[in-house]
Amino acid sequence: MTITTANLSAHRLVKWPGSGALRLTPLALAAMLLSNDCRAEWKVTPVVQLRESYSDNVGNVADEQARGSFISEAAPSLTVTGLSPRLKFNASAEWRKYAYSNTDTTNARSNDRRYSMTAEAIAIKELLYVDASANGSRQAVSAFGPVPNNSFAANNGTNIRTWSISPYLRHRFGATATLTARLARDSVEGGSGNGFGNSLASTRAIDLVSGPASPDLGWNVHYSHQDMSAQRTGNTTTENSLAGLQYRVASHLSLTSTVGYDKYEYHALSENTSGPSWSGGFIWQPSTRTKVEASFGHRYFGKTGSFDASYRTQRSIWALTYADIVTTTRSQFLLPAALDTAAMLNRLFAGAYPDPVVRQQIVQAYMAQAGLPPTLVDSINYLSNRYMRNKRLQGSVTFKGARSSLLLSVFKERTEALSLQQEDSTLLPTQLSSLNEDTDQHGANVNADYKLSTRTSAHASLYGAKVKSLRTGITNDIRQLNVGMSSRFNTKINGSLDLRHSKGRIGVFDNRDYHENAIVATLSVQY
Repeated sequence: MTITTANLSAHRLVKWPGSGALRLTPLALAAMLLSNDCRAEWKVTPVVQLRESYSDNVGNVADEQARGSFISEAAPSLTVTGLSPRLKFNASAEWRKYAYSNTDTTNARSNDRRYSMTAEAIAIKELLYVDASANGSRQAVSAFGPVPNNSFAANNGTNIRTWSISPYLRHRFGATATLTARLARDSVEGGSGNGFGNSLASTRAIDLVSGPASPDLGWNVHYSHQDMSAQRTGNTTTENSLAGLQYRVASHLSLTSTVGYDKYEYHALSENTSGPSWSGGFIWQPSTRTKVEASFGHRYFGKTGSFDASYRTQRSIWALTYADIVTTTRSQFLLPAALDTAAMLNRLFAGAYPDPVVRQQIVQAYMAQAGLPPTLVDSINYLSNRYMRNKRLQGSVTFKGARSSLLLSVFKERTEALSLQQEDSTLLPTQLSSLNEDTDQHGANVNADYKLSTRTSAHASLYGAKVKSLRTGITNDIRQLNVGMSSRFNTKINGSLDLRHSKGRIGVFDNRDYHENAIVATLSVQY
């Protein structure tokens, strides 16, 4: 196995031959959006939030070094949505500016920016489609430091920016099969100054899936090839191929099997970075409300398996999943693992509000009044340049009563490094080079609200997690508690008052804990 390294600048990465089609994709997408056939229902929502907080530990530092301060905050934001038969578009951007009453504070930021965008477009009906996304947000540098529980603390955080664009062709061979050929380009940036490094990847994938012509015997074939260029690890290549069968043995039960081959290029802890794969399992779906999928098999790194079960009632959704995959920090940023609150509520409200546009508006209004976050805090995705094996068990339940709702998630995650420690030498000091070699995380997240009246709700959230480095013994116990009330003064103005308490570890080199207590008053005006 040969790996070619590259000395790449922070702003200019390797370009792949034949990427002209990808560079022209945004122009083709823009031309399509201006066409008469793609008239969408657009909604632009400007919002201004004014927030006054008092924190007794602004920078999440050791208790004896803590400094209290009032923080005045202005946060204008903009949300844009578009929906038509050929386009689904969602984008939001927010900028926050802070002013402190106590100038003698450490680890405090002057401003914060975050944005997100997703788009799904049909460029040519029944042939050419385009997916695109972009995101910029604050992320934790290490799992063994403060987890950003507010946007003004600078300790253990960095800004990560991602984007991806993926045109693909799809053709149906009658009822026999469907062919999808996809090109993708994606980027993860923001790690130049902290040792994480910027990266750029190009992926080619082909999928052939059987159609309804043979309802009792289904099959699929997949092949993907990715070239990635990264500042810290040079050029790497990944290839995955897979063929699968699904046979229905009863009206509600199907047996599944797959065979394939994986080939990875990275500086490995062992010589084995490729090999055949196989799996066997079943799909049991006794009704539209219940589904269970399970498989067991083997890949080049050892035994593996998966599990995915869901159950839905009129007022609740239950889910339990297990996955065992090869992953990287950059891929987790491109496909974040955090639970999407809006998506969970969207499934819960589907029966009462069948129209997707109306349902989205109801969900957003409900989240604003209940004080629910965009995502449920999950395991900590810390910075690393290494390939990792990630085994994750996660359960969640969403419940909605007449005047209350509950969102609960629990997780347990084991991450084992597959590539060499040297790839994280710019992130970790020599004496702690094995910190991220083998980590264990487990925790829970609870969000609850109760409607006191048609305009006023009480809400509470609790997040707890324990992270442990199994090689060094270093741990981080994280607790975050928030209770408050929110009120809707009219259709455009909302207000809230929250009390917050949080604790965690100061950092990798300091085993002391920090504690923060804060009171936050927010006024939100929608135009």
